[in-house]
Amino acid sequence: MDEIISCVKRDYIIDLVKQGKRVDGRALDQLREVVVEKGLIKTANGSAKVKLGKTQVLVGVKLMHAEPFPDTPESGVLIVNAELLPLASPTFEPGPPRVEAIELARVVDRGIRESEAIDLEKLGIKPGEDVWSVFIDIDVLDHDGGLIDAAALASIAALTDVKPPKDEDWRLSEFPLSKLPVAVTVAKIDGRLVVDPCLDEERVMDARLTITTIEDGSICSMQKGGKGYFTREELEQAYDLASSKARELREKLR
Repeated sequence: MDEIISCVKRDYIIDLVKQGKRVDGRALDQLREVVVEKGLIKTANGSAKVKLGKTQVLVGVKLMHAEPFPDTPESGVLIVNAELLPLASPTFEPGPPRVEAIELARVVDRGIRESEAIDLEKLGIKPGEDVWSVFIDIDVLDHDGGLIDAAALASIAALTDVKPPKDEDWRLSEFPLSKLPVAVTVAKIDGRLVVDPCLDEERVMDARLTITTIEDGSICSMQKGGKGYFTREELEQAYDLASSKARELREKLR
């Protein structure tokens, strides 16, 4: 019976997309409602919660002393961790990190790292011995699709909220954040492209492409998911969608 309902729902979603419509009433190129709240975790140096439709993600940022990596002895350390809490979805279970959690953390990390949003060289304390580490902890509270986009936005929002630690080794006037990378996911459903797919759409999509851009539209990371493919023309359309919607999301950070 579940398979019958699933097939019926799948056909319904695909038929809607063919008509340029979606299950939640949005246009194909329309984001869900976005709400950004900052400063919710008082014990963190910075924090933010993002609501993307029914999806909710909470992020905390902590600055701590750490030993630098051998190949970058004078630079700070960036560590991103993601946890899919069981209360967020019936499919999330306690235990070791799931593949989805690992991918989520890596994509968010890559967007921040490759954009050089944080000047890690300014976070050195004593070369080869002591640097500042930036820990970004992502907790998924409610899952209705779009986890990467919500987590990436919440992470950057939390970084803009960072208050320097009260520590004699902190010598900067402010946290060295210079860029605002924003991720936007475009899904391909039966040959049509839709932005910010909800969970039902993710379940029927052929493929997805997450594109992270900075303020000038430059791409700093991309992540493909699903078994399908994107043509060159579809890649160009996906970039146009992602860069345009990233500008809308970036306004939510102000």
